[in-house]
Amino acid sequence: MTIARIIAHRGPSDIIACDVATPVSHAVAVLATRRIGALPVLRDGKVVGIVSERDVIYRLADHGGACLDLPVEQIMTSPAVTVEPATTIDDALAMMTRRRFRHFPVVEDGALIAFISIGDLVKHKMDEVQHEAEALRNYIQAV
Repeated sequence: MTIARIIAHRGPSDIIACDVATPVSHAVAVLATRRIGALPVLRDGKVVGIVSERDVIYRLADHGGACLDLPVEQIMTSPAVTVEPATTIDDALAMMTRRRFRHFPVVEDGALIAFISIGDLVKHKMDEVQHEAEALRNYIQAV
C-alpha cells in the first residue's frame, strides 16, 4: 500500500501550512487551535521545512519567550524530508522510525499535495492487518 491511498480523499484545502515569515506565536496558535503537532513551512509555495511542537519547545528552552516573535524560518527543522505518493507505507514508517520524526510533506513534481502524520500511517497499517485477519478467519471457517 502506498501514500497515494492515504491521501486519495484529501484535497489541497486540507493542508494547513505556514509561510517562512509567519511569527512563531501565530504558528503555535494554529498548532493549538487545530490540535496538530506540526506544520509544513513554505517559501513561494515550496516546502522548505517543518515547524513542530518540539521545535518550539527546544527554542523556548534555549531562548525563552523571545523566540515567539521570531519568524518560523528561524526555528523550523530544515530541510524537510518529503515523500511522494508512490512511497510505500512501510518505507515511510521505516524513515520516520530511523529519523525520529512524525510528519511528512507529500510532494509531487515539487509541489506540496498533502501532509501526513505517523498516526495516518499506523491507522492504515492497522486497517490492513485487520482485513488480513478477517480474510484468514473466513478462509479457516470455509475449510
